[in-house]
Amino acid sequence: MSEMITTLIKERRSVRKYDPNFKIKEEEILEMLKEATLAPSTSNLQPWEFIVFLNPEERKDLRAIAYNQEQIETASAVIAVLGDKEFYKNIDSVYDSMSEAGYIDASSKEILVGNAKRTYPYAPEEARKNLATFDAGLAAMQLMLIAKDRGYATGPMGGFDKAKFSERFNIPDRYFPIVLITLGKENAPAYQTTRLAIEDKVKFI
Repeated sequence: MSEMITTLIKERRSVRKYDPNFKIKEEEILEMLKEATLAPSTSNLQPWEFIVFLNPEERKDLRAIAYNQEQIETASAVIAVLGDKEFYKNIDSVYDSMSEAGYIDASSKEILVGNAKRTYPYAPEEARKNLATFDAGLAAMQLMLIAKDRGYATGPMGGFDKAKFSERFNIPDRYFPIVLITLGKENAPAYQTTRLAIEDKVKFI
């Protein structure tokens, strides 16, 4: 592992105190999300969506839904990561794009599309939600490391009312909220944490 990625992993902390006057341009947030979504996903079907909260009025409502946590309003942006439980609807567009890019030939595309269409539309909803949650989590973690590399702080937040979130922000039934990620400039050091001994968490067989 390179020294740079090791440093990023070791220095990333979940930040709660942000400089409320610091702004990040929409274009840069898009760049970071584009890089984050290079994360692996189930059959490359990319079962994630993002809502970037910048508007102060919208964030006041979001803060209430997130149990009044102040970083919702002081961070430069809050990124809601959503899962797509109907990600099978991406099958044609994903494999058409791969074919057009020359990454798969016609016969491979036919096999991949056929396998996906026989599998995912008929999988139980809970199974599809689990896959989407897992994949979106990979993208979320990648986003936080990308932000750290650019000098920004982040903090993942699972503590919010997901039902109220979906209602207030008119989330279609196809999607479901997973995590909020605050993004901005650190205004106070995050507290340090420890980890349990890895020898107690690993079994070689």
